Amino acid sequence: MTTETIHNNKTLAAVLHLSVFTKYFIPLGNFIFPMLLWLARKQDPFVDHHGRNALNFQISMFLYTIFLVAVGAATFVYFGLRFTANEPLFFAQDSFVIENFTDALPFFITVGILGILLLGLFVLELFAVINASIKANEGQLYNYPLTINFLSSEKPDDTNHQFNQSRNEQFNDTQKQTL
Repeated sequence: MTTETIHNNKTLAAVLHLSVFTKYFIPLGNFIFPMLLWLARKQDPFVDHHGRNALNFQISMFLYTIFLVAVGAATFVYFGLRFTANEPLFFAQDSFVIENFTDALPFFITVGILGILLLGLFVLELFAVINASIKANEGQLYNYPLTINFLSSEKPDDTNHQFNQSRNEQFNDTQKQTL
């Protein structure tokens, strides 16, 4: 990447990272706006790198959040059924009374851990997005932590030419390499 192309698109890359905060105003804004900004200048390697990283990070955070919420729901259902195992399956006046606190302690510990993990993901997202936008504005490349690369920058034609070859050509290439 040349310094001229980086200089021209620093602001766009920084806005691309900051556009993920639109999710607090518009549903799925953290996917829509970075994708639109990324696709507008995808040909530029600097914007392409930052756009892929921002979208990969948002997809990863979404999946981590869904996983934690699913574990929380399963925990709630498990302990809810466990606490009401001796009760009839209808709501009565005292249906949610727990007589012994030690019976509910694993539930509170699990919910507390899940809450701390969700809060940690929120704080990580805030700091990582702000750090990425600062790095982009300075013209530096940035890779988000805990990111699963769904949108890789590698193209099959560039990295592995065997996709476009027949089996015979692949066989001949391996014979040439061994000789």
